[in-house]
Amino acid sequence: MGFTVLIPARLASTRLPDKPLADIAGLPMVVRVAQRAAQSQASQVVVATDNDRIHAACEAHGIRCVMTRADHPTGSDRLAEACELLGLDGDDAVVNVQGDEPLIDPELINACALQLAQRPDCVVSTAAHPIEDPAHFANPNVVKVVTDVHGRALYFSRAPIPWWRDAPVAGQPAAGTDTPLRHIGIYGYRAGFLRRFPQLPVSPLERLESLEQLRVLWHGERIAVHVTPHAPGAGVDTPEDLARVRALFGA
Repeated sequence: MGFTVLIPARLASTRLPDKPLADIAGLPMVVRVAQRAAQSQASQVVVATDNDRIHAACEAHGIRCVMTRADHPTGSDRLAEACELLGLDGDDAVVNVQGDEPLIDPELINACALQLAQRPDCVVSTAAHPIEDPAHFANPNVVKVVTDVHGRALYFSRAPIPWWRDAPVAGQPAAGTDTPLRHIGIYGYRAGFLRRFPQLPVSPLERLESLEQLRVLWHGERIAVHVTPHAPGAGVDTPEDLARVRALFGA
């Protein structure tokens, strides 16, 4: 199963300046992420950046890196350019791993790539896990997803979905049904669709929910969802997150 892992990395972060270069036990975070991704079955792991310092850090540690334009409005645009720079064929599989996830599970990366290999009807794959905490179900910062009988995404929302109409307490998950699913922000793409995605008009639902993946569904494409039983290792967004990850690495 050959596929490419692409890791977009920019320095722009208000809560944690220079985040991709933050030191974790002697290595920049983006290098830690790439090393973790390299434990998957990917045929290549490539960082896509517009920053010379990130490029230099990757080169210094043997991580392949491509320089993309600095004017991309979204990470998807950056990934689309990276596909062009790498000369990927339209049906080649690409897994997008965020540059702030040094604890990413290599098996989760494999699972997203496998979804594309097994699901020719889908142009995108992603992942989810069961929500066990009712507070997470109600939290708008926790994105939920519902799927059809074939494991394809029907909808993503910040609202509690599916909604149990007759719940004795509003907002409780539906009794006697499968546990609601929390979306995990990892994506697999067919390279041809990834190159086409930035040209698709932004959908009204995407604007309303501020969820880019809704553009895929709006335009009639399908997303395969891999359900894993466990929540993934949390990403690094704040100084507190960084301190926690450093402790796990023994730093």
